[in-house]
Amino acid sequence: MAKRFFGRSFSWAWLACIPLALVIVATWNTAAHAQDDAITAENVQFVLDNIWVLIAAILVIFMNAGFGMLETGFCRQKNAVNILSKNLIVFALATLSFWAIGFGLMFNEANPVFGMGNFFLSGTTAEDPFAGNLTAPVFFLFQAAFAGTAATIVSGAVAERIKFVDFVIFSILLTAISYPITGHWVWSGNGWLGALPTGGFSDFAGSTVVHSVGGWAALTGAAILGPRIGKYQDGQINAIPGHNMSIATLGCLILWIGWFGFNPGSELAADAAVPYIAVTTNLAAAAGGVAATVTAWLMSGKPDLSMIINGILAGLVGITAGCAGVGFFGAVIIGLIAGVLVVFSVGFFDSIKIDDPVGAISVHLVCGMWGTLAVGLFDKSAGLFYGGGPQQLISQIIGIVAIGLFTVVFSAVVWTILKSAFGLRVAAEEELKGLDIGEHGMEAYSGFLKDTSDMGGVA
Repeated sequence: MAKRFFGRSFSWAWLACIPLALVIVATWNTAAHAQDDAITAENVQFVLDNIWVLIAAILVIFMNAGFGMLETGFCRQKNAVNILSKNLIVFALATLSFWAIGFGLMFNEANPVFGMGNFFLSGTTAEDPFAGNLTAPVFFLFQAAFAGTAATIVSGAVAERIKFVDFVIFSILLTAISYPITGHWVWSGNGWLGALPTGGFSDFAGSTVVHSVGGWAALTGAAILGPRIGKYQDGQINAIPGHNMSIATLGCLILWIGWFGFNPGSELAADAAVPYIAVTTNLAAAAGGVAATVTAWLMSGKPDLSMIINGILAGLVGITAGCAGVGFFGAVIIGLIAGVLVVFSVGFFDSIKIDDPVGAISVHLVCGMWGTLAVGLFDKSAGLFYGGGPQQLISQIIGIVAIGLFTVVFSAVVWTILKSAFGLRVAAEEELKGLDIGEHGMEAYSGFLKDTSDMGGVA
């Protein structure tokens, strides 16, 4: 009986499978050990660095939504489509122009003034490290997001009266030529500002390289463009309130969150410095918001929401240059001073009749310069207040002046040419009616009751 059971239940053909099974197990085990040997700490770090900076790039790209909401809310409803259109198209323009020309000008190390190579990402590979541990595609995407930010800053300062085509052309030239050249001076690895004998200009995440560049371009454009109709009349400054403070506040919060990609992402690695940078960034933002609130409250008798928003952004811009090198108390002080500065700066530019509907010049230019100077004061290794001497502060001043002069001259030339070629500014009738209809042939709030009490008598 046992013999019959064995014969029926067990085919002798299975015996041939035993050696095959042993071979499979041995081969599998060998392959697993080989794979384990290939997974080194360096390989893991390489992947982590690239994934983190990719995530940071996405956060910075999402800041375009914040800029769009903020600027739209601060401006009148009749110009909402125009402002949203500019903020949406500017990243598309920046991506293409930076890919074609800007990236090569900025990061190719041909000489200390500008790069000459890697145009259209030529000469790079998708797998090999390009900057530190980062591959060229990841590094490009992160830097393209920064280029788009510089151009977006301009949008708010020239809002409600500039022709769409002029803004498009200026954005292309800014992100393809001007921004990359000055960025090369600081971030390329062999730029002349980074090699100053006084210690090298330091701008960790772009208080000057990104924000002040956008601010200088915005200031030049707003000055050449002129103020909105009705803003300054009979020696008086007439407030032109925004139409939706809810979406302006949402825009501020989106920008605040996006800054955790902007500053910590600039570490260009997934390491222990990332959370530290996030904390200094957050402390400065909070301090800026509080300082601006208190300052505006004392000056006007009311806590002004627009100043709370711009105070938070001022703190974020201020800490951007030194977020990796200052202490927590230093970050708070930088944010507090930025929050006070932005309130007085808005009033100053109104006093000289520079019409900036959203306060972009005050936030990005003024507080960008302050944040860059603050590195020379509060940096724990090179700052004047920490025994580092005046060398770093001198380097910071040289960098601010050099980048500012170049950007102003470049912007003035481009704005002037555009003014001669296209007129730069919409007609008065179109400005009064609203750029949504004149420039785009549509309304943001079609079917809703319009406010007819704003400047010019036409919503």
